[in-house]
Amino acid sequence: MLRTRPDTSGRLRHSTGALAHSLSSAAWRDAVEVRRADPTIAVALRVGTAVLVVLVAGGLLGYTQVAGFAALGALCAAFVRYEPYPRLVAKLVPLGIGMVGYTAFGAALGVLGLSVWIQIFVLALAAGVAYWLLTAFRVTGPGPVVLIFAAAGAAGFADTAADIRLAAGAAAIGSVVGVLVALVPALHHPHGPARVATARALASVAALETDGATGVPAARTEIARARDVIALGPRRLMDRHTRELLALLAAAEEVVDSGDHDTIVARRDDFVRFETELRRVRRDIEIPSVDGSGAPVVERPDGFVRQGVRALRDRAILVGVGRVALASLLSGWFAAAAGLQHPLWATMGAMAALQGANYRHTVARAIQRLVGNAVGALLAAGLLVLDLDYWPMVVAIVLCQTITEMYVTRNYAIATVFVTSMALLLTAIAEPLGPGIGVSRVGDTLVGVVIGVIVAALTIDRHDRHHLEV
Repeated sequence: MLRTRPDTSGRLRHSTGALAHSLSSAAWRDAVEVRRADPTIAVALRVGTAVLVVLVAGGLLGYTQVAGFAALGALCAAFVRYEPYPRLVAKLVPLGIGMVGYTAFGAALGVLGLSVWIQIFVLALAAGVAYWLLTAFRVTGPGPVVLIFAAAGAAGFADTAADIRLAAGAAAIGSVVGVLVALVPALHHPHGPARVATARALASVAALETDGATGVPAARTEIARARDVIALGPRRLMDRHTRELLALLAAAEEVVDSGDHDTIVARRDDFVRFETELRRVRRDIEIPSVDGSGAPVVERPDGFVRQGVRALRDRAILVGVGRVALASLLSGWFAAAAGLQHPLWATMGAMAALQGANYRHTVARAIQRLVGNAVGALLAAGLLVLDLDYWPMVVAIVLCQTITEMYVTRNYAIATVFVTSMALLLTAIAEPLGPGIGVSRVGDTLVGVVIGVIVAALTIDRHDRHHLEV
């Protein structure tokens, strides 16, 4: 029986074409695109408030040297946006525990006095584990980079066992604050996640006027997701407003099922108007009545834990784990061999790029990460030149983090400008930094994103052809 040999030449051509895409004009157009996003101001203010609370508490209590770890813990508020509140709690609590664990783990590496080469190796493996768990359990948001940043910072901070307890304790307090702040809207705007999910579904159906049949699968997916979000909300919210949302989804599904362009055009204006109303967060906004008020309440989907456990064995996720670990390791070692001051920043640059949904997205994120880091490093250098005291630094950090959250779903490059500044200023709180740190940051990031893109190209899936659709 003859065995077929793998088509290595075909894979090589596909990888070569992928690398060529990273230098194309299409890749740079993707990087500068500013997308429409769900409501971001309220989320940004919540994340900024969480960071502000822990930094102020750290300053008042005299723990400025570990306030940065508390601020990283507070970033739990930036994860799993627009999830139903019961599920948000179920995801954020383990995330907070993970934040504390990674901080303590990094601090332990510092206490052990391991060489930078071993630290890079261990943290690259830890990066793969973080990517594996967050991806499998669909913990969306800033991603595993935050966990690795906390671990790397703790490794540089800790010299004794007491330092481990101090850093981990600060991260724990910050995580608690972040989770609590993320839950505040449940008290005054409990329908928020369901409204946003329904708005997304209506937008996808309205887009069928121009997308045609190609947009139907996406529209059906958004409708199904909106029903899941409604079903996963608290039982007490199965009220008139919820039934109205279900009626809107039923009307949207009828339009999709009809497959009739005239029907889509006739309902488009209504759906656009309803979408606009749904995206407003004021409590006094109500949706006008629509046909289909008898829409049934949907059944609750499987729990995310069961789904996540199954996803742990998903081949695509496991391949992603390998990519993240390999790129993190290679970029960190290359930066260390090149004598760069903070090689673990190269590791984080590679991780950030490889969080893309596909290769085209990976390249766009890599470009955005590099450009954003360069501009953000300049901004941070300008602030460091001023030799600010703790409290002005707190103001600058909170502003940077708030602006980051406002733009992270619109354009990652703009968000990276401010998250880079925030990260450097957080580092400067614990240890004195000169403006020259910006050069090191850009150099490390360049190493990370280049190696990340190369690893992604060499391991690209044969079916990943999004970058060819130009």
